[in-house]
Amino acid sequence: MAAHRGRLVYAGFGLVLLALLTYALVPSPITVDVAAAARGTLIVTVDEDGETRARDRFVVSAPVAGRVARIDLREGDPVAVDQVVAQIWTLPLSAREREEQLARIVATEALERESEERVRRVETDYAQARRDRERIEQLARHGIVSQREAEQAIVGERTQANALEEARLRERSAAADAEVARAARLALAEHQDGPEGSVRVRAPVAGRVLRIPERSERVVQAGTPLLVLGDPRRLEVVLDVLSTEAVKVEPGMEVVLEGWGEERTLRAQVRVVEPFAFTKVSALGVEEQRVNVVADFVDPSGRLADAYRVDARIVVWRNDDVLTVPASAVFRRGEGTSVFVVEGGRARRRPVTIGHRSPTAVEILDGLRAGETVIRHPSNDVDDGVRVRAHRDPEAVSVTTPAGTLRPDDPPASAPGSRPSAGEHAAVVEP
Repeated sequence: MAAHRGRLVYAGFGLVLLALLTYALVPSPITVDVAAAARGTLIVTVDEDGETRARDRFVVSAPVAGRVARIDLREGDPVAVDQVVAQIWTLPLSAREREEQLARIVATEALERESEERVRRVETDYAQARRDRERIEQLARHGIVSQREAEQAIVGERTQANALEEARLRERSAAADAEVARAARLALAEHQDGPEGSVRVRAPVAGRVLRIPERSERVVQAGTPLLVLGDPRRLEVVLDVLSTEAVKVEPGMEVVLEGWGEERTLRAQVRVVEPFAFTKVSALGVEEQRVNVVADFVDPSGRLADAYRVDARIVVWRNDDVLTVPASAVFRRGEGTSVFVVEGGRARRRPVTIGHRSPTAVEILDGLRAGETVIRHPSNDVDDGVRVRAHRDPEAVSVTTPAGTLRPDDPPASAPGSRPSAGEHAAVVEP
């Protein structure tokens, strides 16, 4: 009896040891983060930094080279049409330049008088050729002269007519040159008189002064910008996007403006995608081809003014009823894409067909059903058939959306500070 009890004890001890060994050899479940596939609204955007710009901007430049007086206007001052905004005195001429200018004036006036005399002489020749032609035609009708002489008289008259037209054209050209010379003589006289010869620069439109590059008195060349005028109430938004993203943007698309100084967002609408690209060097030193996208404000622009920075999101695609999962749950396997679905405590690899995607969410076209649980950020240890255990951090604050549970390390794109880098698509999943 005692021997029987001893065998039972040893057998029980062996069973416990076998269970311990089995438990030690069986791999423990892998802790994974999970999310639920759900239907909801998916918005895909092109995100870029931009700046506001006065829609009608006028750069007032110096019409002549000279010394510009100090500009009394300030940025923001209102100006009226034809208001004097700057005054320029032409540069003084040297003695040689003045003599050359006067000699040029005398030469052009002499050419004008010469052309007038030539016109009078050719008019006399033409009148004589016309009388000769009339007499020879009469003699030819009576057979006194040959028909050949009559034809030569007609040709002579036409030649003199052409010579008269040429002389008159030269007279008009010489008269125009003389008019320019007389204007130059008047300018010289005004310049000798002093301030009366200054050039007054007037505002082409009514508006406000947006910018003055230099207010102090200085010598400028013709074409130097003096100030910029515009209406700060009529603003537009200019975004320079990558050319690969610009092909997805069309006029009329909605633009959401954020990060402009207040918590509320502003709406705008794409007016034009410029038909040419330009090269811009990125912060990493990479040359990029970019295109300007211009949008008009739909909402009042508030306290925004010219050249203010904004964060813009161009809505290129939207659907209110799509099946989505977090982008971190989708991975590439071979030539297709897959996800890991949690079934009965085990991970099952499921091939899926995806549609629109972004850094935060992916549209699932085939392979998943709403409500199924997928693994986010699957590690290399997760494989088909591996036991898994869903992990939920009780201290972490999560946000439940139709795309699943988004944890603090994967905030939605609409949250402040969670925007992707410039040029990427952003997705907003709305409940």
